[in-house]
Amino acid sequence: MQQFTIHAAKTNLSKLIEAALRGEEVVIAKGSKPVVRLVPVVKGAFKVGLLKGKLGTGPDFFEPMEEDDLDLWEGGR
Repeated sequence: MQQFTIHAAKTNLSKLIEAALRGEEVVIAKGSKPVVRLVPVVKGAFKVGLLKGKLGTGPDFFEPMEEDDLDLWEGGR
């Protein structure tokens, strides 16, 4: 574990980030008391269209509304 003061961390932030990305434990201390740990963000496997075909079909918002529904939206009864 590497421990750095806040001042040293500000001065060497790029190097500390690289160390954390390599898997090293980097701790930043206020004086001699550890306060934070610098860790890399885990990237999730994001896939566009993951639920395509599993949710069914939704309403078609480009089709005209039925008269009864249109009256409700316009405040009529």
